[in-house]
Amino acid sequence: MKRFVEGADRGQSTLFPECVEDWIDADNPVRVIDVLVDDLDLAGLGFGGVDPEATGRPSYHPSILLKLYIYGYLNRVQSSRRLEREAGRNVEVMWLLGRLAPDHKTIADFRKDNGLALRKVCARFVELCRQMGLLTTASVAIDGSKFKAVNNRDKNFTRAKVERRRAQLEESVARYLSQLDTADRQEPAEALAAKVTRLTEKLTKLKEEMGKLAVYEKQMLASPDQQVSLTDPDSRSMATSGRGSGVVGYNVQVAVDTEHHLIVTHEVTNSGSDRAQLANMAKQAKAVLKTETLEAVADRGYFNSPEILACHEAGITVTLPKPQTSGAKSEGRFVSRTLRICQGRTPIAVRLGSECRIATQTKKTARCCGVTGPQPVKIVHSNRNARPGQSGGLRDGSMSICSKLCRSGLMQTHKPCASVARQSSIRSVR
Repeated sequence: MKRFVEGADRGQSTLFPECVEDWIDADNPVRVIDVLVDDLDLAGLGFGGVDPEATGRPSYHPSILLKLYIYGYLNRVQSSRRLEREAGRNVEVMWLLGRLAPDHKTIADFRKDNGLALRKVCARFVELCRQMGLLTTASVAIDGSKFKAVNNRDKNFTRAKVERRRAQLEESVARYLSQLDTADRQEPAEALAAKVTRLTEKLTKLKEEMGKLAVYEKQMLASPDQQVSLTDPDSRSMATSGRGSGVVGYNVQVAVDTEHHLIVTHEVTNSGSDRAQLANMAKQAKAVLKTETLEAVADRGYFNSPEILACHEAGITVTLPKPQTSGAKSEGRFVSRTLRICQGRTPIAVRLGSECRIATQTKKTARCCGVTGPQPVKIVHSNRNARPGQSGGLRDGSMSICSKLCRSGLMQTHKPCASVARQSSIRSVR
């Protein structure tokens, strides 16, 4: 083939066999994994199988499986079966494992039997990052994410689900019984007999399901949180941001360094809400970083007064927005958090986005300044809860505002005023 890049012949023999080392660059991340794992004291961390048994079939050293485990999570390959395939076709994994290819059952058992030791490896990695000066800034960002468990939503039962399922079963039973009554009033026939047999079998299955549902209800009522999962007992039903898109899984909390985006600490919980996780994660991050003070940033889902107070008492400065709980916007009224008030002696201007109102305490007339210049407008008494354009009066009757809006957002005042902007975040300072 002319003018194309040609590959080598598959049947071409080489005088000197190629070395796997030549396929791995000097700055390849797998070299970091290899050095990190070889430097760990696996027996001290709690890994089993470090000392081989005198009898039986030889096993894989824990360092081999740990390297494969870290490589998989670094490259988003979590499945044990996919890791098994990667060990037989990926050159990086071949170099890392010395051409060993453990099967998926061995990989899965290693992950299941060494959960606590793997957490200690994460802590050792954080310690290494601190020694390298990557965690010098005592500032973390805390957030959570819902991870789906190996448990179908139909295999998770709450009080509401049990009641809905029982109502469905009772409705089906009533429908089948009605069909059987109708069949009894008809003349006997071969097709009718087959239909009756089929309906009887369905009724038997429904009764069995109702018996199982009673057992599930008993287990659910005995649970502290009134919920039970059949496949994965520790998983729980959790609401997500999408409407009607709940998931049965876990809530994974993570504290990340704000400078280098390194995971400082993490925790898995089956609580669907983040409101009770702020102080716990912040204190864990502070203990890992070994610092006297800490700055933590989170979203409004973590806003909880007792949690903020606990962080304050532990020397942790928390920055997070306050939830928007006012119903004024949905009712068509002004929302106080969106108002910027410029206060002077006279006049007083209230600005909302690009719209503004001019108010005066003494005069009965005022001017609304637009692009073309001042225009006289009529003054009406205002009400704090009144909708834009409606009139009303304050209790003391001392303030009145324009009923016309300045669309240009420009305004002239004869005396200087100070701008006061309401902050939308709560900052706890020790």
